[in-house]
Amino acid sequence: MTIQILLVEDERSIAEIVQFALAGEGFQTTWRSLTGEAEAELSAKPYDLVVLDIGLPDGSGLELLKRLRRGSEVPVVILSARDAELDRVLGLELGADDFIGKPFSPRELAARVKAVLKRAKRSPAPEIAPAHDARSGGWFQLDEPRASIRFRGRPLALTRYEYLLLKTLLEQPERVFSRAQLMDGAWPDPAASFERSVDTHIKTLRAKLREIDPSVDPIRTHRGLGYSLRITDPA
Repeated sequence: MTIQILLVEDERSIAEIVQFALAGEGFQTTWRSLTGEAEAELSAKPYDLVVLDIGLPDGSGLELLKRLRRGSEVPVVILSARDAELDRVLGLELGADDFIGKPFSPRELAARVKAVLKRAKRSPAPEIAPAHDARSGGWFQLDEPRASIRFRGRPLALTRYEYLLLKTLLEQPERVFSRAQLMDGAWPDPAASFERSVDTHIKTLRAKLREIDPSVDPIRTHRGLGYSLRITDPA
């Protein structure tokens, strides 16, 4: 089955370059230039991946991403001239899978889209899981077949990479993982990402844990070394 990609980009010349690059990989690309058109398209049919510009004539691509993440885990690659670290971090915090700055190499774009699709394909599928395989450890309960984690008895609403990152930490409590080790554990293709994304996902994980219990911070930062996970109160 042909991979279906939605491109949301208001500049025709850039859209044509992206479409040509992705066609070379055998992908079918649908181009839309407005956030409203993109949302209508995503409601009308399923897509395997979205390539999204940030600055669009009728609104922010980041706002579109935020709305999309309320009900969809479709992979999103941001393609934007706004290449500052703040924009990259915000895009990742909102749930983007990768961020590519303009100007860009069409070959690199195609390669990174392929990497994101490969990671998404390898990610666990929650809907196939039996519930009886859950494992408990202190504050946390890990249900690997369902790709879900509970904290203090309440389910965490995690993105794909948040789940994989927390699962890696949870499998060896108190162990200090370097950023590179966490990338190896949570990103099937760590070379396609960058270490700063680990910090971003740790930040969003901490926020979700605080929503359930603001009195504890299970994820511990070890400056110059990495992160570890505490699963119970100290004895």
